[in-house]
Amino acid sequence: MNVLVVGRGGREHSILMKLAESENVSSLYAAPGNGGIAQHATCIDINETEIDKLIDFAKINKIDLTIVGPENPLLEGIADQFKEAGLKVFAPTKKAALLEGSKRFAKELMQKYGIPTAGYATFTNAEKAKEYIHNSGAPIVIKADGLASGKGVVVAETVAEALEAVDSMLVNKAFAEAGETIVVEEFLIGKEFSLMAFVHEGNVYPMIPARDHKRAYDNDAGPNTGGMGAFAPVEDITSDIVSYATTEVLQKTADGMLVEERPFTGILYAGLMQTADGPKVIEFNTRFGDPETQVVLPLLENDLLQVLLDVQAGKNPQLKWEKRTALGVVVASNGYPGHYEKAIPLPTIKPAKNTYVVHSGTKKVAGKLVSDGGRVLVVGAKESSIELASQTVYEALKTIDTEGFYYRNDIGGNS
Repeated sequence: MNVLVVGRGGREHSILMKLAESENVSSLYAAPGNGGIAQHATCIDINETEIDKLIDFAKINKIDLTIVGPENPLLEGIADQFKEAGLKVFAPTKKAALLEGSKRFAKELMQKYGIPTAGYATFTNAEKAKEYIHNSGAPIVIKADGLASGKGVVVAETVAEALEAVDSMLVNKAFAEAGETIVVEEFLIGKEFSLMAFVHEGNVYPMIPARDHKRAYDNDAGPNTGGMGAFAPVEDITSDIVSYATTEVLQKTADGMLVEERPFTGILYAGLMQTADGPKVIEFNTRFGDPETQVVLPLLENDLLQVLLDVQAGKNPQLKWEKRTALGVVVASNGYPGHYEKAIPLPTIKPAKNTYVVHSGTKKVAGKLVSDGGRVLVVGAKESSIELASQTVYEALKTIDTEGFYYRNDIGGNS
């Protein structure tokens, strides 16, 4: 089969690395791809949201299946338009992708179908939001309703911080349309984990749980990022917890979307907090997570293409997982998640046993790989334990020249 993956990040590189193992794949394409992806697929100079161009490419090149990585094209209706053009796509429709595109919609769906989540209220009026915050106290969480490139969430430790976040979103329009409505949420106490599943309408097939580290610096200090590293599976998330989260969160969500006439096909990602009362939803994504995909897919024993085909055909893909731990550390540009330079030559990472490298923000210039984003690489390892995986990754990282880049030294610590 000819397969096209839409996207340019580490998530897409991981998907393509897994697809490259399949005997059923004859040609792999990525649009637009990145410098590392070019090792596994033909990169096409079409951006993720240039949907008409992607459709034309898929028709001309007889693409049998398109897989969509990032959220923006999903919310612009890429799946709907591909289907209308008679093309097969593994991705949720625009109506189904609203589960990620609107936090308000997601919260209302959870409330309606009894899906465990934090208490909340939504506001378009700053004064009413502030009154609610004064009555609730801190810590408290303020979220922009729409997509804000991962920056639309403020975990406010104090009431003053929460009020400032309200002004930023509703008064100063920091996130433009994405922040015209805000969700104010109860602060949940516990340990976070992510649970992704392959979903087709009412059929839900969970993957293994993962945990990522969101703060920029060691000991969970510094600003929130898109994720500075991750590992899977997660020892403290037992099979009973996964079973509960699958039944009470993922399955109820898939069933609720069917009732709402928004049938879901694609990857359903639940960001969860394991609280004293069990797992509660922090957020939903309607695609593979990043950097969780970079540690989950390497442990999948199945042929990924066959899994996607089976799921869409209504068959159980019978998922099998390696009995090992995968851990990945993000190498980021200095200054990330704030201002950072691009086009810095990439550090050379010597291949070592049980390690792998995923490209997140790279491109080739004059035949040389350079940085092209905030998160640049993920250096990962698969070992028999989290301790060994961590040791292997950090030994590999010690050999690189980090001028222009940084990484956390404690991914997987206090796991």
